[in-house]
Amino acid sequence: MARPFFTIFLLAVSTSSPLPLPLFQINLNKRKMNKGFVAINYITCDAEYAPRFEELFRTRARAIDRMQGFRFMTVLKPQRESEPYLVVSHWDSEEDFKAWTNSPEFLEGHKRGFEDVRRAKESGQKPPMTSVFKTYEIITD
Repeated sequence: MARPFFTIFLLAVSTSSPLPLPLFQINLNKRKMNKGFVAINYITCDAEYAPRFEELFRTRARAIDRMQGFRFMTVLKPQRESEPYLVVSHWDSEEDFKAWTNSPEFLEGHKRGFEDVRRAKESGQKPPMTSVFKTYEIITD
């Protein structure tokens, strides 16, 4: 789908020309209009694991706070036990988010949860939580 074409001209009036002369122009199609990027992690926990999950976030390492482009994060608790928690992180760009997911800080921030999952798998149990990421571009304030 083609994007609409917008060009802004700044004009100067000349005494030697009957028409305004362009000083410069800005093509808005070439300028990314980025309001931000959001990643939502949908985390489903076993009922008995939910208190531990909430404690992990209350005492989190805050490693994500050091990442370039990170704005803020909220954790939403479902009102029904069968629905997932939502971990909503706001970023300046998708590139900043991807840098987080490939960083040592990502591993630091998830270390305790990853350890819980590893222990469950090693003992032949199902993981106490599962996670699905979905990402979104912000289009309005």
